[in-house]
Amino acid sequence: MTLFEIIAALITLAALFSYLNHRFLKLPMAIGLMAMGLVTSLGLIGVGHYSPELYEFVRRFLDSVNLGQTLMQGMLGFLLFAGALHLNLDDLLRQRGVITLLATVGVTLSTFLVALVSWWVFGPLLGFDMPFIWCLLFGALISPTDPIAVMGILSTMGAPKSLETKIAGESLFNDGVGVVVFLAIAGVIGFGHSGGQGGFSAVGVAKLFLLEAGGGALLGFVLGMIAFWMLRSVDHYQVEVLLSLALVAGGYSLCSRLGVSGPIAMVVAGLLIGNQGRMLAMSDKTRDHLDLFWELVDEILNSVLFLMIGFEILVLTFTRQLFLAGLLMIPAVLLARMIAVGVPISLLRLRRPFTPHAVKFLTWGGLRGGISVALALSIPRMLHGHAVAERDLILAATYVVVVFSILVQGLTVGPLLGRWMKGSADD
Repeated sequence: MTLFEIIAALITLAALFSYLNHRFLKLPMAIGLMAMGLVTSLGLIGVGHYSPELYEFVRRFLDSVNLGQTLMQGMLGFLLFAGALHLNLDDLLRQRGVITLLATVGVTLSTFLVALVSWWVFGPLLGFDMPFIWCLLFGALISPTDPIAVMGILSTMGAPKSLETKIAGESLFNDGVGVVVFLAIAGVIGFGHSGGQGGFSAVGVAKLFLLEAGGGALLGFVLGMIAFWMLRSVDHYQVEVLLSLALVAGGYSLCSRLGVSGPIAMVVAGLLIGNQGRMLAMSDKTRDHLDLFWELVDEILNSVLFLMIGFEILVLTFTRQLFLAGLLMIPAVLLARMIAVGVPISLLRLRRPFTPHAVKFLTWGGLRGGISVALALSIPRMLHGHAVAERDLILAATYVVVVFSILVQGLTVGPLLGRWMKGSADD
């Protein structure tokens, strides 16, 4: 299929499922599309027994889409910029301490906790031959909360402003940290940007973090300032919207070429344009058109992404043992998240107050999504001339955790928040 045919098929399916969800299911858009994609996929698996040609056609289509590359090398920059564009920088700075701890210490702690539990679950409990370094890799890709999933749900919940800022800010930055940790571990195993290093060192990880995260933040600031200056020098909303589009498309591509973190760069650029740019460089008319444009981009890309996640089950290998491994990792990932959130917040509570039930909400509201699936899909099928047996196990476990996170946690976090807030008021 040509690129145009692939894009046309995805947009058509997303539009059809969006209509059905809005007309009948009334679920949040991301959850409804993923649920319908998953149900359709399971139906295709059943139909595949009678029409293998149709089943194979859909599998080839999904292989041609390549969710991992599509998200990490294209869609992610637009989605993160759109999310950061509407986040208040003053609110973010007021919560900078907790956001920094959650996005660094929290992600790192969760990575090691998930690795320890998964090493026991995959090995002694289920009998898989899973080296600990691969369990660390799984911990790194499953620990960051997904900003796309989180912010899509946050918009419908009515959470307290301080709590909303914490979880949105953390989710926007911690994926960059998670990707750096993932790349460092991948380098030890022998693939990824630093593949073939053959060893692990704190200095090497620090250099990688400085290059990826620090370089991304610096480049995002520079590109954002250039765009800010250009926006300030004109008053023509078509040109200004086009400049914002060029900032994301060109900036994200440049990050990839320079080897710095595109996600972090787009978050920084989005915060700059969404705050300083909105106040000092735009007319009311431009602000309205810019907001409408990026809200539409966000909705369209979110619809396509979560639809693709639902369909991705068709290209994964699932057995009873792999499915059981995924189910067992759901409580393990939640427990690791609770500890990784609880430790920093318990320390910070000694100096400042927090919203009641903050740990519960940050644990249950810390959704996993497309970034985890994309990182799992980036694991090569062949490594050093041998098939990577660990890939199927990691992919299956990741997919089960992500589906549970979006469907179960995503649908219940709003009602649970209301109950917790009501309980606090009664106290």
